Amino acid sequence: MKRSFVDPRIYMKGEYLGELLLKPFQLFASIESASGILMLAMTAIALIWMNSPLDKLYQELWATGISIGLDGRLFQRSLHFWINEGLMTLFFFVVGLEIKREILVGELASFPKAALPVAGAIGGMVVPALIYIVFNHDTTAYRGWGIPMATDIAFVAGALVLLGSRVPPSLSVFLVSLAIVDDLGAVVVIALFYSAGISMAFLGLAGVFLGALIVSNILGFRSPLPYIVLGLLLWLCVYLSGVHATVAGVLVAMTIPARSACDTHAFAQTANRVIREFRPQGEKGYLVLLDEGNEAAVLTLRSMVQCVRTPLHKIEEALHPWTVFLILPVFALANAGVNLTQAGFYDLITSSESIGIILGLFLGKQLGITAASWLAVKAGLAAMPSNMKFRHVYGGAILCGIGFTMSLFIADLSVSEVELLERAKISILLGSVISGVVGGCALYLLTRNR
Repeated sequence: MKRSFVDPRIYMKGEYLGELLLKPFQLFASIESASGILMLAMTAIALIWMNSPLDKLYQELWATGISIGLDGRLFQRSLHFWINEGLMTLFFFVVGLEIKREILVGELASFPKAALPVAGAIGGMVVPALIYIVFNHDTTAYRGWGIPMATDIAFVAGALVLLGSRVPPSLSVFLVSLAIVDDLGAVVVIALFYSAGISMAFLGLAGVFLGALIVSNILGFRSPLPYIVLGLLLWLCVYLSGVHATVAGVLVAMTIPARSACDTHAFAQTANRVIREFRPQGEKGYLVLLDEGNEAAVLTLRSMVQCVRTPLHKIEEALHPWTVFLILPVFALANAGVNLTQAGFYDLITSSESIGIILGLFLGKQLGITAASWLAVKAGLAAMPSNMKFRHVYGGAILCGIGFTMSLFIADLSVSEVELLERAKISILLGSVISGVVGGCALYLLTRNR
C-alpha cells in the first residue's frame, strides 16, 4: 500500500525517526547474514567434494594456472593464489573503506564511542593467541598463533538475525564495531608477522605509489581511474616486496576521498528550496508522470545527491555486495575443503595445534572480550550502551569465536605443512561451530523476548 513521502509517524516521540536512522545498519546486517548462509553452503560443498571420489578434481581445480600478460609470460599463478591474494585484496579494500568510514563518522569516530569495541577487540585477539601459544610454544605449529584471533562478522550477523528481537540493537552495533577493529588487527598481524623475505627495493617502490595515491586525494581527484591504476601497481610492488599482497587493499582504501565535492551548507539550503518548490499533483498526491516543474526538481535533487556523496561511500556501496556474495563464498569453497575420512582423525583434533585453535576460538574469545570490556567500563574508559548488559556482551563474545574466514586465511599463511594445515582447518570448523551453537543458545537464554 502506498503512503505519503512524509509519514506522520515520524513526529510521534521520534520512534519512526529512530527506525530511519537504523536502516543503513539494518541493511548492512541483512547483507552480512545472507552472506553467512551462502558461505555455510559453500563450506558444506567443499567438505562434501573433498571427501568424495572427486577429491582430486577439487585439488586440481585450485591448482590450475592462470596467466596475466603477453603470451602468459608476465605473471602466472594458480587459481588458489588469485583467490587468496587477488580477490581477497578486494575484500580487504572494502574492509579498509569500512574502517575509514567508522573512524571518520561512525562508531569509532570518538573515544567514548570507540573505547568499548576497541577494548573488546584487543582482549578478543590477545587472549586466544596466548591460549594457542601455551599449547604450542615448543612445537612446529607455533607460527599459527594468529589463527584463533579472528572473528567472522558474516556468521555472527547471521546468528543475531536468527535471534531477532531478543537481541538489543546496541549489541549488534557493538559486535560489528568490534569486528571492524578485529579486522584492522588482523591486517597488522599479517603485515608484521606473516610476511617473509622483505625486499626493500620493492617496498620503497610501493611507498612511491602509495605517496602518489595520497597526492591524488589531496589534489581532489575523484575519478576511480587513477586509484585503480596506482592501486594495481601498489599491489604488485607489495606482493614482490614480500609483504602479503592483501595489505595493499587496506592501504589503497585509506587514500580514497571521503570529502564531499559540494558544500554541505549550500546543499541543505538548496535542497530545502527545491523541495518547497515541489508541488503535489494528481489524486491524493500520487501520479505516475510528473509535470515539467516537478521533474526538474527531482532531477536537480538527484544531481545534488550525487555531488554531495563521497567516493568512499559510492565505492563501498558498489563493492560490498560483490565481496559478501561472491568473493567470500568463493574463498570458502576454495579453502574449506579438508579430508575428514582419513585415518587418525581423532589424533588430528586432539593435537596441541587443534586444542590451541578450538580453545582459543571458543574459550579465548569469550574470556578476552568480556574481561576487556568489563575492565574498560569499570576503569571509566568506556560506557555501556543503553539496553545492553554484560550478559549480552558475554553471549556476543561467545559468538565472536566464529572465526571462519580470517582464521582460514591466516592458517593458509602461517602453516606450510599439509598435515598441519588440515588440522588447522578442521579445528577452525569445529571451534566456529561450537562457538556459534553455544553462543546462540547463550544469547537466547540470557535475553528476554522483547
